[in-house]
Amino acid sequence: MICRAWILAFALPLCAHAQPLQEIALYQGSDRQQRLTEGARKEGTLVYYTTYPGEYTNLLIEPFTKRYGVRVSVWRARSEIVLQRATAEARAGSPSADVITVFAPVTETLRREKLLQEIRSPYHADLIPSAVPAHREWVAPVQHVIVQAYNTAKVRREDLPRNYEDLLEPRWKGRLAIEGDDHEWVSSVIADMGEDKGAKFFRDLVAGNGLSVRSGHTLLTNLVASGEIPLALAVYQYSVEQAKKKGSPIDWFTIGPAVSIANGIAVPRKAPHPYAAVLFYDYILSPEGQRALARIGYVPTSTKVESPLQGVKLKVLDTATLVDEQEASYRRFESLILKAPASR
Repeated sequence: MICRAWILAFALPLCAHAQPLQEIALYQGSDRQQRLTEGARKEGTLVYYTTYPGEYTNLLIEPFTKRYGVRVSVWRARSEIVLQRATAEARAGSPSADVITVFAPVTETLRREKLLQEIRSPYHADLIPSAVPAHREWVAPVQHVIVQAYNTAKVRREDLPRNYEDLLEPRWKGRLAIEGDDHEWVSSVIADMGEDKGAKFFRDLVAGNGLSVRSGHTLLTNLVASGEIPLALAVYQYSVEQAKKKGSPIDWFTIGPAVSIANGIAVPRKAPHPYAAVLFYDYILSPEGQRALARIGYVPTSTKVESPLQGVKLKVLDTATLVDEQEASYRRFESLILKAPASR
């Protein structure tokens, strides 16, 4: 009875290990930050699954560790691999991850598997409306903005295509590339053009000028930066900005609205370190965490932090729809791009 009273009061002594994550995650009292901080310091560590590159992850976790004294163990992989591992661990009854940040369709898949905890963070109010689904079992700390990229030594800015039809011109033959899993972007372009017209455009593009398919957005960005690929149809804006900062001859532009896909952050329902997990979750959504993401080059979702894409028109894709239509979208991509006859 005493232990239960302490739990309801969000107390730490004696009953900390009995404290369910749900009560921690939903607690909205004025002393939320204090209690999360005290609990996290007692736990001392958390495990973070993410797709962020190591050098950028360090820029996020170092201020958190310095402030709160909580050590962050990072495991990094592609979103699909994170999904497989988190799901397998949950089924085996041995969850390891405390916080997960991956491509939002993957967090939505984890939610549909009932693996994520709803959280009521005070920082949700600062995020753009599309970043906070009603279920609050994941939210979007950043948007991955898909743009077109070109090598500035190989392509003059005045020669860039102004619309998608310009890419059909013979001068682009053998000079274009796409990432091997960009079906969401292709489906978005087709939706804007209309199904018949859009499908015909991609068939004509592949047949007439060819489209080199590469695995990984980071690799594709690097190939543009090196000049091996003069123009990439779909890369992440932040990766281009990061390459530019390193002096690479690369820049980005947009044909029509830039397509935006959310990146999701979530806490698994059986996170081993619940206080540290919720504290880190809040930190990522706070102005401090959002500014750190913006300095890296990501597009934050907080209205309290200036976006690096001021003035760029965005088309934000709905995450639930992406999951619902994933198989059909990939089949279309496979038919039009991966298995289409190559140009001659």
